[in-house]
Amino acid sequence: MVSESCGNPSVESEAIMTRRPKHDKSKICIKCKVNTGAIVIRHAVYCKECFPALLNSKIRRILEPHINAKPELSRKKSLKASGNLLVAFSGGLGSTVLLDLISRIYLSPWTEEEVEGNLKGGKDHPRNQPVWKSVSICYVEIASGFPGMTDKTMKIQQILREKYKTLEFISLRLEDAFDMSWWDKVGGKAALDANADLTNDELFISSTLTTPTLNPVERLRSYISALPTHTAIENAIHTLIRVLLLYTARSTQSSHLLLGTSLTSLSIRLISSISQGGGFSVWEEAYEEWKPDSTTAIRVIRPLQEVTTKECSMWAWWNGLLVVGQEKYPRAKEGIYALTKDFIIGLERDYPSTVSTIARTCSKLAPKVEAVGLCIFCERPLQPGVQLWKSRISLRETGQPTTASRSSDSSPVLQSLTPYLCYSCHTMLTSRNSKGVSGNPASPSLPLPVWASIHPRGLSDDVGRSGMQPDLNGNEELWLRRKIDPDEMKVVIGDFLLE
Repeated sequence: MVSESCGNPSVESEAIMTRRPKHDKSKICIKCKVNTGAIVIRHAVYCKECFPALLNSKIRRILEPHINAKPELSRKKSLKASGNLLVAFSGGLGSTVLLDLISRIYLSPWTEEEVEGNLKGGKDHPRNQPVWKSVSICYVEIASGFPGMTDKTMKIQQILREKYKTLEFISLRLEDAFDMSWWDKVGGKAALDANADLTNDELFISSTLTTPTLNPVERLRSYISALPTHTAIENAIHTLIRVLLLYTARSTQSSHLLLGTSLTSLSIRLISSISQGGGFSVWEEAYEEWKPDSTTAIRVIRPLQEVTTKECSMWAWWNGLLVVGQEKYPRAKEGIYALTKDFIIGLERDYPSTVSTIARTCSKLAPKVEAVGLCIFCERPLQPGVQLWKSRISLRETGQPTTASRSSDSSPVLQSLTPYLCYSCHTMLTSRNSKGVSGNPASPSLPLPVWASIHPRGLSDDVGRSGMQPDLNGNEELWLRRKIDPDEMKVVIGDFLLE
C-alpha cells in the first residue's frame, strides 16, 4: 500500500524534520502533578509555583553541611557559623541570583519586621538566632587594568544599597593586588615591590627598592602587559580577584565566602583549568578551605553549583532581578576559557546533561599525593615533584656548583620563584607565544602581587636559590638552560638516534 504522502516533498520533509520533544512524557509539573510546566530542566518539567522550592533545596543541600564549625552538627536544625559571611558580587547573573536567594533563605527570617511575633521556643533559642553575625557584599572592579572600560562601582553600590540596606558593601579594585596600603589594611605581612624575570623559566626575583616605585594602577597594567598570552591574562585576572576576596574575607573575620558560580560556569571552569595544568587542584574549583595561617579556615563555597544558567535566568526573570552584567576586557574571546565556554554551551543545547556530567565526573577526582604547601600566586595546594618532572624532560648539566654561583657578600643571590608556584601558575607565566598580546613581545619584567612578594610559605629556605635543586640522590646540581645549535644537540642525543 502506497502512502498518500508519497510524491509530496513538503509532507516528507515535515515528517523527517520533526523536532525532538523538550520533555520526556507530559507537560504537567512532575512535582505537584497539577499545574502546567513553565520550565524544563534536563527533560523534567516544573511549574512556576514549584520552581522556588527546587532552588531552595539545591542551595540548602550544598551550603548547610558546611555552615557549622563541625560538619556533624549541620544535621541538626540549628545552624550557627563560627564567623561572618562574605558574598562575592560581580554584577553577573550568577552572583545576582545567589545574593537574592541567600537573602530570602537565610537573612529575611531575622529582619525586624518578621521576627517580631513569630518567635518559637523563646527569644534566645538557637533557631531564632541569625546564622552569621554579619553579612557583607564584596565587589571587585577591573576597569583600571584596561583603558576604555567603564567603572561600574558606583552603579552597583547604589543598586545593592537600595535592595539590601542592612548589608555592608565592600568595594575593591583589581589594582589593590599591588597596593601596599590595602595589604596593610587586611593585615598582610611586610612585603616589598618585587618583579620576576620572564626571560628565564626560573623566574628570578629582583627588588625595586633602588628604582622609582610605580603606583598600583601602573603596576597592574605592567603586570597584564607582561603576560604572554590572552589565556594567561584571563587566568591571571581570575586568580587576582579570587585572592583579593580571600584576604578580604579574613580581614572581615568571615568564616564563609560565597561565590555565584553556577553549574554551567563551574563545568566550563573545570575543563578550562584542567587544560591549563590545574588538575592537581581541580577539587578546589567546587569547594575549598583556605588556611593562610594557623587561624580558622575560610570555607569557599559555590551554592549554585547544582543550578544551571537556564535556571538562574528564569529565577531572575520571574522575580524581576536587575542584572548589571559584566563588561569583558579587550580580546577576552581569544582565550581558552572563552573557547571552552562556546563549546560546552553549544553541546548543552542538544545534550542537556553535559554540564552535570562534567561536574559529577570531576568531583570524583582526587590527587594521589599530599600538597607540600600553597602556591604563592593562587594560594592553592602546591603539587610536589613538579620541578623534578620538568628537569627530566629538559637538557641539563650536573656537577658541583662553582664558587661564583653561590651567594657572597658582594653579589647577592637571586631567588627563583619557580619552586613556589603550582604547575598551572608557572605555565601561565612561561607559556611562550610567537607574539605578545598586543602584537609585540611581552615585557620581560613581571610585577608581583603583594602576597607573592613576601617570603614563600611552607618550603625550605634553600629551595630555589640560583637554580640549584636536589637531584634524585639528594645531591645539589646546577641547572643551566641555554640555546644550543643543531650540531651540538645531535652530539648530545646521538646515542639515542636510529641510523
